[in-house]
Amino acid sequence: MDCIILIPMKGFVGAKQRLSPALDPEERSALAAAMLDDVLAVFAGWRDRPAVAVVTGDSAVRSAAQSHGFDIIEDRECAGETAAIAEATSIAVGLGAASTMVIPADVPLVTSTELQAVLAALPPSHKRGSVLVPAGDGRGTNAVLRRPADLFPLRFGNDSFKPHQRAAQVSGCPSSVLQLPGIGLDVDNPADLAALLREPVRTRSQRLLLSWNLPERLATGGAATALGAPATS
Repeated sequence: MDCIILIPMKGFVGAKQRLSPALDPEERSALAAAMLDDVLAVFAGWRDRPAVAVVTGDSAVRSAAQSHGFDIIEDRECAGETAAIAEATSIAVGLGAASTMVIPADVPLVTSTELQAVLAALPPSHKRGSVLVPAGDGRGTNAVLRRPADLFPLRFGNDSFKPHQRAAQVSGCPSSVLQLPGIGLDVDNPADLAALLREPVRTRSQRLLLSWNLPERLATGGAATALGAPATS
C-alpha cells in the first residue's frame, strides 16, 4: 500500500467553538457536518485516489464516512487531534502504508487537483521526504504528506506550521511547501466564514451559510468588526 489519507474529526457536537460570535451551537454543529461532507465528497469523486480513512470516535462522523464508503480508524482515547493522528499513523504503518497524508475536515474548498498536487510534490524517486501545506494565515498546517508514513511526529494546534517545518528539516529528507488556496482555507473563526462566502458558491457549507442569511447577520451583528466589515450605527 503506497499511501493512506487520514482525516481526523472529533465530532459535530461542540465543534467550532471559535465561531461562537457568529453561530449558535446548533449551527456550528451543522456547519461542521457540512464541511466534512464537502471534504469527503471531493475524495469520493477523485479518480485513482489513495486509500482514505476517517479518524474518529464519534458515531455520527463514523456514519458520514461510511456513507461515502471510507474506512474508519477508531479514536478510542479522544485525547485530541495530535494523539489521534499519532495512533492512526501507527495503524497505517502496521497496514503497510509507505506514506500518509493528513487533511483536516474543515477545508470545504479543497479540490482533487490540489490533493494530487500534494502527492506530486514528492517525486517517486524520493523514498523519504515530506510536503507541507500551511493554513492561509501561515500559522497552522492544513496538509502533511510524509514518506515514510512516520517520518516525523505531527503536533497540531494554532501555530503548528513552523514546528512541522523544523521537524521536516531535521529529518534530513527533501521537503516542499505548497501554497494551495482551497486546502489553505480552514474555517476556524468568523473571518474565515467571511472568506468562505467571498468565494464562488459550490459547496454544501456555503449554501448552508447562505440559507442562514449569514452575510446579512455578519454585517449587522457583533462579528462585523472581527470580519473587517463596516460597522452599522
